[in-house]
Amino acid sequence: MNKPPKSGLQTEFDFLLPRGYVDRDGNLHKKGRMRLATAIDEIAPMRDPRVRSNEAYLVIILLARVITQLGTLTSVDTDSVENLFSSDLAYLQDFYQQINALDPEVAQTPEAESVLGE
Repeated sequence: MNKPPKSGLQTEFDFLLPRGYVDRDGNLHKKGRMRLATAIDEIAPMRDPRVRSNEAYLVIILLARVITQLGTLTSVDTDSVENLFSSDLAYLQDFYQQINALDPEVAQTPEAESVLGE
């Protein structure tokens, strides 16, 4: 359940991947949680040599920083994000844009609400 902090600002949002992440043991993880990005989340990856050699890698590092939960994984890292299905990566990129939009009403996506209602 998403509970906004005392300030009333919701900083974490639940999501449901369209396909799901399959871990090394073959377990499927679909439900997750993403937090709002901070300035350092967007700045720090620019210093990473993987981004300097391939700008497309920025999204991998950025998502690994802001996804706080994915199924029963103990942590989400760049290896996890690299191994997502392309449709799930595209979904997470869109979700990231929605929750970090200037208009907080945009963050109230039907997907997030359906996960909360489960």
